[in-house]
Amino acid sequence: MVAAIELYLDVDATRRIRTLWRSLEAEGVPTMAGLLGNRHRPHVSLAAAHRLDPHAVESALAGLETGRALELSMDFSGQFVGRVLWLGVTPTEELLAHHRAVHERLAAAGIEVWEHYRPGRWVPHCTVSMRVPNPQMAHAVRRCIEVLPLKATTTGAAVADHANDIDHRLP
Repeated sequence: MVAAIELYLDVDATRRIRTLWRSLEAEGVPTMAGLLGNRHRPHVSLAAAHRLDPHAVESALAGLETGRALELSMDFSGQFVGRVLWLGVTPTEELLAHHRAVHERLAAAGIEVWEHYRPGRWVPHCTVSMRVPNPQMAHAVRRCIEVLPLKATTTGAAVADHANDIDHRLP
């Protein structure tokens, strides 16, 4: 299971990414749209772990406007091992500082997250697919590049664990 602190995107960026998801699904590439009964929405994860207690996270982040009005630019596509395809967010000082502030508060509260989401290791991205079939990877990457560049503004955040029906909005 995976729990994450997800940053949500403005209406236009969300619409464009959902259109990409639908296009790929129609071409036989499974995307985030089809996972767990369409519970996923386009997002950028600030932190992830096997489990996150939403109330502990909310407490740790109290007073921090998590994910409010950050300007994001998705300018490239990439892959992680395991055939994970994503749109890459160009790191800005504002985004990295926000990410660092979230992680400092989580650490101070004793909330453990996966190492590869911590400052200095994190690759900001918006996942398109968790398992692109190998023969379709080149086509899927081209499809992603067709929607780029994509500008977005974050509209808020939540602790999400879609497998366990957790979608806890952060103030």
